[in-house]
Amino acid sequence: MSALVFFKLVAIFAVALLGWVVGKLKWLGPAEMDPARTLSNAAFYIFVPALLFRTTARIEFRTLPWNTLLAYFVPVLLLLAVVYVWERRRDTASTSAAVPSVRAISAIFGNAVQVGIPMAAALFGEAGLAIHITIVSLHSLTILTVVTALVELDLARARHRDSGAKGKLAATLRTTVRNTVIHPVVLPVLAGFAWNLTGLGLPAVADEVLQTLGSAVVPVCLVLIGMSLAYYGMRGAARSAVVLTVIKLALLPALALVIARWAIGLHGLPLAVVVMMAALPVGSNALIFSQRYETLQSEASAAIVFSTLGFVATAPLWLAILHFVG
Repeated sequence: MSALVFFKLVAIFAVALLGWVVGKLKWLGPAEMDPARTLSNAAFYIFVPALLFRTTARIEFRTLPWNTLLAYFVPVLLLLAVVYVWERRRDTASTSAAVPSVRAISAIFGNAVQVGIPMAAALFGEAGLAIHITIVSLHSLTILTVVTALVELDLARARHRDSGAKGKLAATLRTTVRNTVIHPVVLPVLAGFAWNLTGLGLPAVADEVLQTLGSAVVPVCLVLIGMSLAYYGMRGAARSAVVLTVIKLALLPALALVIARWAIGLHGLPLAVVVMMAALPVGSNALIFSQRYETLQSEASAAIVFSTLGFVATAPLWLAILHFVG
């Protein structure tokens, strides 16, 4: 592992540790006031939408390498579906309807920016970084939109089941569509796509405002991870977090390697970027998502910490496998 990536990991843990200190010393208020949720809401309703709108509005769809994107998103969405269906089939009568979606995003959403960008730059140079950033441009948009639709469908189904409402299918679909579209993740994506189609480009002032707001996502999320651990602790979440870590660091990159190399036919640099992107630790958006739906916050926090620690050991292994595969 390069020094650049190592120091980035150290910085991530340092900022998360600061968040833990803030939580333990109650600098932002006692746990009963739930300052972690206030911070999470700021990220979910202000900073993340700004980032998603700006990203979507600036995508150049005509120049996207679709084979490389398929090589990444096919295994990611396939594994997301497997985890989601597995969790749906379990007995969740006593748990939140959001559990399957929260576990699914925690198993597949990678830290593509804080860890991924310096990793790609250090390992693959400008050419590899360009491929990585192309995938990043669709990473949050694709995954967050899919899991948002899934969780809103489950929540709508649960509400109509509990209320005993008639016309369940139509009512469930109406609620799902409304809550999915009028949502701080999906709505800015749709708005960004609409702006993109106009071909006007973002005005300089608007672009600067959106960039400033979007740049707050990383530090706010890292502080939130530490605060969540301080407030919630592990609370029996360690075992599930370890399972999610294994899925993220071992199963997902293995699936990406098989599909990218032998199903889609990628070789060389694009293959290496796709596999290492899949091998990244769990990203902080998984925690924001769990905070949004008040589900498994301690588990998501633990999965982020465990997988970031585990990445130090698994990244060199995946680089060695890629060298062997060629």
